[in-house]
Amino acid sequence: MNALAEELTFLVAYPAQTQAANFSKCWNWHNAAEQRRDFGEPSLIAGITRQIMDEFPIQPGCIYVAGLSAGGAAAAVMGSVYPDLYAAVGVHSGLACGAASDMFSAFSAMWQGGKPPRGGVGPALPTIVFHGDRDTTVHPANGGHVIAQSKAGSILQTNVSRGHAAGGIAYTCTVQSDEGGHPMLEHWELHGAGHAWSGGSPTGSYTEPRGPDATREMMRFFLQHPRRPQRNLVGRKVVHAPGQ
Repeated sequence: MNALAEELTFLVAYPAQTQAANFSKCWNWHNAAEQRRDFGEPSLIAGITRQIMDEFPIQPGCIYVAGLSAGGAAAAVMGSVYPDLYAAVGVHSGLACGAASDMFSAFSAMWQGGKPPRGGVGPALPTIVFHGDRDTTVHPANGGHVIAQSKAGSILQTNVSRGHAAGGIAYTCTVQSDEGGHPMLEHWELHGAGHAWSGGSPTGSYTEPRGPDATREMMRFFLQHPRRPQRNLVGRKVVHAPGQ
């Protein structure tokens, strides 16, 4: 993400969980209290976002949130409860907002797939999802649940394409577009990939360097979705809820 930020000129913030809040330093996405606007962890991440907006020349309509695993679930929460702050969401190997409400239901959602509440929890946002179909940590069905939550009953046109990344991982990409043909939802199913960031650095942890470049694809998708038209890329920002 840092390398791409240098290339395209955008800012990245990496909110970090403390061990005091979670022994594994994961976001507590599964707690009902952490799925509410202006409460708990969502308020802290939103506060970090706003602080950076105050300190740097940020374009307000070009702020995005993305993450992996618990960070992906946290990103889904942020998009659901702060749709006025973020213009689009990226969820890699994560879960939908409301897929669980406590620790018990969290394990069920992770192992079997957790459907969010009917009707969703907020206005839909453009969303891009990556998920490996061999993920044994977060069930691949959760990727589809994130997309369903973001769709929120919208009538969209669907196009499915298939391919292979240069590293050898095959993928199926399902794009859902509005009446004007503008992509609103993208779901990348990675065949043979586990619980890892697709196209990530081979020196990193929880990465699958053989897969398509999720970082570059997410940024491409994000830059297609400014909240209002912009003429340049300077000042664009991604808030990335990191891996754990």
